Amino acid sequence: MFLKRFREKSNQKYIEKILNSEVRNVHKNKVESVGVILNNDEFKNLDQMRLMLKNVGIKDNKVKFISFIEDEKSKPNSWDAFFNPKDFGWKGKINNVELQEFINTEFDALISYFNHDIPELNFVTALSRANFKIGISNHDPRLYDLIIDIETKHLHVFQNEILKYLKVLNKI
Repeated sequence: MFLKRFREKSNQKYIEKILNSEVRNVHKNKVESVGVILNNDEFKNLDQMRLMLKNVGIKDNKVKFISFIEDEKSKPNSWDAFFNPKDFGWKGKINNVELQEFINTEFDALISYFNHDIPELNFVTALSRANFKIGISNHDPRLYDLIIDIETKHLHVFQNEILKYLKVLNKI
């Protein structure tokens, strides 16, 4: 218990270091590939999210999902990849190959579709090499280039807003 809390503090310091030293440089490229980070406790409808992205103009084969689950035993079969708190070591070390691959992928856009302030979700968002980061949580605005402050159950509103802003920013 004590070591777990100490590891969390170590990782939080690492996130702060990344966010304070990072200089975001968003390219003017169109959004073609998208990574989506989800919290399994907040949003479970993968098909609805895929349809929303298709309606925005993103091809199915250019979308990659990863979902955070608290307990490894509660994995549903429908998600692309999962990660849980045990996948994080000391000082930002990632112990999950799928998660490390997701972080290293240079997506044109990253959608962090969660509202709860969970350190592991923020950690993955901060480490992601995505060019343009979109979030729905405003707990730490340094994580995102665009924040659409809505609840996860309002996916249709998110779709409308994302279409509007990506057109204004000439991303689609």
